[in-house]
Order: sequence, then structure tokens, then C-alpha cells
Amino acid sequence: SGGEAEMYKEGEFYSIVSGDRVTRNCLNLGSYNYLGFADDWKTTCRDGVLQSMDGLPISMASSRMETGTSKLHDQVEQLVSNFIGKESCMVVNMGFNTNATTIPALMQRGDLIVSDELNHTSIVNGARTSGSAIRCFRHNDTKHLEEILREAIVMGQPRTRRPWRKIMVIVEGIYSMEGEYCDLRNVVKVCKKYGAYVYLDEAHSIGAMGVTGRGCTEYTGVNPADVDIMMGTFTKSFGGMGGYIAGNKDLIDALRRKCAASSYHNSLSPVVCQQIISSFEVIMGRDGTDIGKQKITALRDNSNYFRMRLSDMGLHVLGHYDSPIMPVMLYNPTKIAAFSRECLKRGLAVVVVGFPAVPILMSRARFCISAGHSREELDRALEEIDEIADLLKLRYSKSRFG
Repeated sequence: SGGEAEMYKEGEFYSIVSGDRVTRNCLNLGSYNYLGFADDWKTTCRDGVLQSMDGLPISMASSRMETGTSKLHDQVEQLVSNFIGKESCMVVNMGFNTNATTIPALMQRGDLIVSDELNHTSIVNGARTSGSAIRCFRHNDTKHLEEILREAIVMGQPRTRRPWRKIMVIVEGIYSMEGEYCDLRNVVKVCKKYGAYVYLDEAHSIGAMGVTGRGCTEYTGVNPADVDIMMGTFTKSFGGMGGYIAGNKDLIDALRRKCAASSYHNSLSPVVCQQIISSFEVIMGRDGTDIGKQKITALRDNSNYFRMRLSDMGLHVLGHYDSPIMPVMLYNPTKIAAFSRECLKRGLAVVVVGFPAVPILMSRARFCISAGHSREELDRALEEIDEIADLLKLRYSKSRFG
């Protein structure tokens, strides 16, 4: 409206798109640009990506099971398999669909899925579609997980008491609304003890965790061979789109035949495949530079600095150090829009989260830090957030009244 346009005309962040359309030039604190490939694309990935269009189309216009596989698809799958330490891999054109279509292809009626209570909605959708029985264990509580597995093995299926055909435990590397990483070492230990399969969703952890960016297994010291199925996405750390599912060759070959993402969905664009390849080469140092190593180090340093400063302000910050996701609790639902608008006025683009994504009294703002952020940018953002914390009474770590 005209009144809002006038209000936002103040300050250095105001600009005009066209006519009376007003926009803000903001510091991005909400996107999953963990390793900063969206910022330095022209110097890190541009040449390879543009060259890929010389010999291949923008779209394969077909599913992977028909004529939708190019040499770049095979190259991406081989690269991902080698990077994460699995025998085989299949790439999918959408991260959400990687879980939503793979889980129903793996599990069916007579199987049991044991899922962390805070797993992503793509996992929830996939589990429900599969027709399997579902049990949830308390977040990151491996003792509760063990209780559920023990009861499932002893009691079997409802009514018939026949043994479950198979049991699969699903966890995430980093939980996207909590900023916490998985207690993977103990999850694997419990699953080995009871013969359950482990499915690890590394959408937010691949590229962002571990000394070389190899995700939750590297960070927690777990052998990738002990994780039966590893899933991840290319949207967060690699500046691309889509996802992958990795495991042993027999498993992946079966998924290629059964999974809807392989049989029916359009395959990943060759241009995006080349973006993924180029970013992996930077991360692995195959480009002849140490830019990848610098990015991983910068992400960790920026994340820990930002988390430390938010905590020092007295804000209630969820999650663990080394995680690039920082949820700051707002609690009161009326503060959701207020926090977002106050940040926008000050040139900060943030994500705020309310019901039904989280419980109604667990509203929060979620900051996602990038290797592309400079320390000066983070300091400016922290200065503005400190002012907003006073305005909206958000210092819940110091007082229950904020």
C-alpha cells in the first residue's frame, strides 16, 4: 500500500524496482547458501556450467528410466558415491521428493519405520505413503529408540504378532528447525544391536559438517558402511537443486526400477548436474585451489561466532555449535510478524517460523549462516538484532519476560 511504501522509503536499504514497486536491499540471513556458491558462482562454477550447455540441452525432457540420463548424470552419481563412501548412488530432481518417493519404494505394509519425532515433513510424507507402521522416538533420545526397537521385536506386528519384515530407523544429520545434529554414533550402535536398518537424511549436513564437508558421518566419526541408506540434497551446500540417495549397488539398482522419482519424474537438468560437479570439485580441491577448504572453515567460524554473539545477548538460541542453523526463540506468536518487519526495516532478510511448522507456542526466527558472509556483515546484523531484542523483549535466557 502507499502508506507502507512511504514507511520503507527511509534509510539506505530503499530502492525502486519499477513504477511504484518498492524493494529493500537486505543482508540474506535466511537462505541455505552454506558454502557461498550463490555468491561467488562467477569465479567458482560459471565456466563449467556454461560449457555444459554447448553439448547438452537445458532439460532431458524425460525420466531417468527412459531417455533422461546423460553422461553428466552418471558423473554426478559416481562423484557423490566416492565423496560419501557408498558403493552406488541415484540422483533425483527435487530434494523433497528424494525422501517422499524413496521411502515408499523401500518400505511397505508389514514393515516398521521408527522415526525421530522432529524429522522433516518429506520424511513424514514418505513414511505415511509407504503403508508401513510408524513409531516415533523422542528427539535424539537413543534410550527411547532402544525401548521402541526392543518392544517391536518382542511384540511383533499388531494382532498377528508375526515378526516385522524389516525395521528402518530414520534420522537427520542436522535438524532444520532445531539446529541440532544427530547423535549418530549411538543411533548406529542401537540399530546394530537390534538388526534395524539406518536411513540418514543429510540434506543440511552434507557439505556443511565435517573437516572435509563429508557430513554427519565424518563429524561424528561413524563409518559410512554402518549407515545403510544415505540421503542428501544439492540445494544447500552446492548451489544447485535436487537430491541423492546412496547405498549398496543392489539397493540402488532396485530403487531405479521402483522409485517414482526415477520412473516418472523428469530427470535433473544437465546444467544443474554440471553445477553440482563443479561445486564438488571445489570442495574436494580438484580445481587446484584450497577455496573449498577455506569455505568449510569460514562456514564453521561464521556459524560459531554468530551463535556465540546471539547467546551473549541473552537470546534463547537452539542447536549446537558448528551447526549453520540458529533458531532464536520468539515463543509469542504475535512476535513472528513483528520480528520479521523490524528486521526488514533494518535491511535484514530473515525466516520466521510459526504454527503448524512448529508448535503454536514455540515460534522462532531461523538464521542460516553462510561462508559467504563477511565478519563486518555479521557484526552489522548482530547490532540490529540486539536493538530488536530490546524492542520486542526477546532476552529469554536472562528473564522469562524477555
